[in-house]
Amino acid sequence: MSFDYDLFVIGGGSGGVRAARVAAQDAGVKVALAEEDRYGGTCVIRGCVPKKLMVFASEFPSIMSEARAYGWDTPQGAFDWAHFRSKMHAELDRLEGIYRSLLKNAGVETFDARATVVDAHTVELSTGERKTAKVILLAMGGRPTLPDIPGIEHAITSNDMFHFDQLPKSILIVGGGYIASEFAGIMNGMGVKTTQFYRGSQILRGFDDEARNLVSSEMVARGVDLRLGVNVVSIEKTPQGVRITDTDGNSHDFDHVMFATGRHPNTENMGLEQVGVQIGPKGQVVVDAYSQTAQPSIYAVGDITDRANLTPVAIREGMAFVETVFKSNPTKPDHELIPTAIFTQPEMGTVGLSEEDAKAQGPIEVYATSFKPMRQSFAGQAEKVLMKLIVCATTRKVLGCHLVAPGAGEMIQLAGIAVKMGATKEDFDRTVAVHPTMSEELVTMRNPTRSFP
Repeated sequence: MSFDYDLFVIGGGSGGVRAARVAAQDAGVKVALAEEDRYGGTCVIRGCVPKKLMVFASEFPSIMSEARAYGWDTPQGAFDWAHFRSKMHAELDRLEGIYRSLLKNAGVETFDARATVVDAHTVELSTGERKTAKVILLAMGGRPTLPDIPGIEHAITSNDMFHFDQLPKSILIVGGGYIASEFAGIMNGMGVKTTQFYRGSQILRGFDDEARNLVSSEMVARGVDLRLGVNVVSIEKTPQGVRITDTDGNSHDFDHVMFATGRHPNTENMGLEQVGVQIGPKGQVVVDAYSQTAQPSIYAVGDITDRANLTPVAIREGMAFVETVFKSNPTKPDHELIPTAIFTQPEMGTVGLSEEDAKAQGPIEVYATSFKPMRQSFAGQAEKVLMKLIVCATTRKVLGCHLVAPGAGEMIQLAGIAVKMGATKEDFDRTVAVHPTMSEELVTMRNPTRSFP
């Protein structure tokens, strides 16, 4: 049977673009890609990239405070949101242009249209055209979801946080995951009166308890009004903004309320189940270890599979897909020991098992130290950092590394290499410390803080 393309990719995010480009450029196959919105996906357009730019912007008040403590005559000044927003969106436009150029230069034919699946080898574009392909790759990503409560139409999501005409004076952020906690720090740093509600007992559920407890206490110390064990039950529009009622029966007024309480794969109305693609209970596309769906000619990568919803993981999955399907080199994407940065304020980096998970699996030793870093201590600031290693008591392998510190994301990338390689505590000990740095503590902790048999 003759097809229009060897590969048709639905979705122009990080995973889809990488798979399309590499398949066309390195494997020499004929590729097309359809994207109904902007190229770059969640990460580039409405996620990690603009969010990180906002993190940078929000950190300058504390940097200027430090500068004055170091003797610089630095006035605080005011934050010009309109100026920043304009530059941020110009940068996103530039990055989207790069994504488009990468595809064009690789020989990928692109369609600025929504594509749905008609059968195992056919997609239909919103223009009415139909295209056939030997293989279809689903890479439609995910989106934030809102709970079903009265007045939810007056709430916003993380997608809206980059488009304020002007910064709000006050905001309620609902949720305790990394997206909610990161935006709480951003808004607080930009001078917005920030309240965060989380229904659980502590934010950042699933991460190491000691690390997330420090992040939480430091956020509060920096001015975030964090309220645990509370949730929103209803929202009412007011002339000034919104009025919310919480689970304790109290009412609060804010300019905006943002929910970061979950995301959902973009699988609705795609025609997937009709062609034999299995959809899981969370709306995710069910795939095997090689990203293949129950329909042999259809594969899926990225957030739509709800495996490890991170941009670098989607890219790795896209690369493994190309190796498997077009290079005769069956490759499973590796989802073990993924280093992760959480751009809260303070920043957190983590790889491997938390203390809680590790001690449930066998005997461990915990090496941890918390201290005031030199730079902030000299400036008279009280914030602390955490350096922590989880070590298997029998094999001596480092099972987990958890950092709460300025630049934790940069540090965990390098520590992640050692943990991924199976480094032991003695390997860390044999490494000469880089002095004076915060990270030298990772190789100078000689005695365990605590042990669990």
